Amino acid sequence: MRNRSSVVIIENTHVLLIRREKNGEVYFVFPGGGIELGESPEEAAIREAYEELGVHVKLIGIVSKIQYNGMQYFFKAEILSGKIGTGKAEEFANPDRGSYEPMFVPIEQLDSIPVFPKNVVEKFN
Repeated sequence: MRNRSSVVIIENTHVLLIRREKNGEVYFVFPGGGIELGESPEEAAIREAYEELGVHVKLIGIVSKIQYNGMQYFFKAEILSGKIGTGKAEEFANPDRGSYEPMFVPIEQLDSIPVFPKNVVEKFN
């Protein structure tokens, strides 16, 4: 069990998600990852946005906090600089972990695609 932090980035009625493909399964997650020792949830969200997406973000507020295999924090964020798709997270280099593709998805499509966790998606309805 590890606490995690993620960012929720919305631009023009679209939300930025990571399209994952692993073992033939396709699903979507919010960009984020584990909180490191001595790191706050906010610091982890900012670091993970840079590692996974290649962007520097400013956190605006918390969208959700849920208990699932540890505490998971979801922060609304806006992009300050950088280029989406230039992230260099260590998991990207390991083909056994599947593929990671950041993409903007229309908010109205969130109910029709497998996005995890669903209780964060419900915040958009």
